[in-house]
Amino acid sequence: MINVTKTYLPPLDEYIKHLEIIWKNGWVTNQGPLVEELESQLKKYLDVKNLLLVANGTIALQIAIKALNLTGEIITTPYSYVATTTSIIWENCTPVFCDIEDKTYCIDPDKIESLITDKTSAIIPTHVYGFPCNVNKIYSIADKYKLKVIYDGAHAFGVKLNNQSVYNFGNVSTISFHATKLFHTIEGGAIITSDDNLAEKIFLYRAFGHLDDEYFSIGINGRTSEFHAAMGLCNLPRIDEFINKRKKINEQYKKCLKDLPLKYPLIPENIEYNYSYFPVIFPSEEKMSETKKLLSQYAIYARRYFYPSLNNLPYVVNQSCPVSEDIAKKVLCLPVYHTMTMEDIEMISKIVNQSINT
Repeated sequence: MINVTKTYLPPLDEYIKHLEIIWKNGWVTNQGPLVEELESQLKKYLDVKNLLLVANGTIALQIAIKALNLTGEIITTPYSYVATTTSIIWENCTPVFCDIEDKTYCIDPDKIESLITDKTSAIIPTHVYGFPCNVNKIYSIADKYKLKVIYDGAHAFGVKLNNQSVYNFGNVSTISFHATKLFHTIEGGAIITSDDNLAEKIFLYRAFGHLDDEYFSIGINGRTSEFHAAMGLCNLPRIDEFINKRKKINEQYKKCLKDLPLKYPLIPENIEYNYSYFPVIFPSEEKMSETKKLLSQYAIYARRYFYPSLNNLPYVVNQSCPVSEDIAKKVLCLPVYHTMTMEDIEMISKIVNQSINT
């Protein structure tokens, strides 16, 4: 069986070494020493100023929205995982969907300004598949209208734009460390900001708003545990190896599929990419569905990342986003993970060729 991704698990003895530290300390949660160590290592690896670990990528978005005091309308992308939209709704704000570019599948900055009203408080774009948004245009718009910007960077671990981390843009960036991600802590996430005062606020918000017996603000239980941090400490040293392997897998797919009428997102210039996904845009939804079904007959499970276009969710007010709707109907992410072989890629590509040419 080949799934769309496969969680990396380190050698058990490596993980047990961290467990022994947990048993020795008797400290399993509440900002323990392994959490502190992982935060420090991630700040260094990602080259960011403030990074706070949280329980998952969704709570990261919710805390960021709360900490920035956002209200009213938030302009966001319809092409992302559902948590991007539901986090906005959960925090009693209204998502306003801005259509996407037809090359990177990130939010189209040229369409943002027309959606701004006196109720707009922020923009939440997603670095889709790890491809950076047009951060310069988004910054100009946000600055002009005094809006906050939260980047959903769930897919962008390790990505650099013009030699700096993509997480250094906007007021806040959020990450997911779910088990399906390039870097994972089984469950987890992080909030990144260069604003020290905001970081202090987020520090309180993720732990009920108090330090020891002193209460300073509202809060929620957004903390992660020593066990999750231990997994992250095992995985982080291997990330560059994983990225290099995924790059080779991406290149092999494109080589094997080069004669087919398929489209791929454009990798922008001046970026160091993480190759965390391999999205393919088929000529039609019908061909995509046929291919997905045929692959499954061989126990190969591709996924429709991302479907549906979020403006079509049953609990939002529908807004027309034709580019996102079209892409979402025709996209299929083929399997990519660290233990895949070139033979696996060739087999999958042969099945895709068979489906397209039938």
